[in-house]
Amino acid sequence: MDDEPLSVWAERRDAKIGRLRAVPVVEGPGPRGAHLRPEAPRVIERWNGHIWEPYALVPSLAEAQRLLYPEDDAGSSVPGRAPRR
Repeated sequence: MDDEPLSVWAERRDAKIGRLRAVPVVEGPGPRGAHLRPEAPRVIERWNGHIWEPYALVPSLAEAQRLLYPEDDAGSSVPGRAPRR
């Protein structure tokens, strides 16, 4: 088995620090698909390298998308990433 060096793994892990995700605040088990209940509030969580931490609370899916994808509002795009439409 070919194991990657620890430094390569650590770089890949550290590149994800600061990533955000939106989790619907709904009753029942675990996170659900973003398209379900778009009017439900969302908790925005930030990856700190070990766990997802609470970062913000927004009232709907539309507000969550504005926070997660600010380049869509500004009209610019991230290099190498297709614009969301």
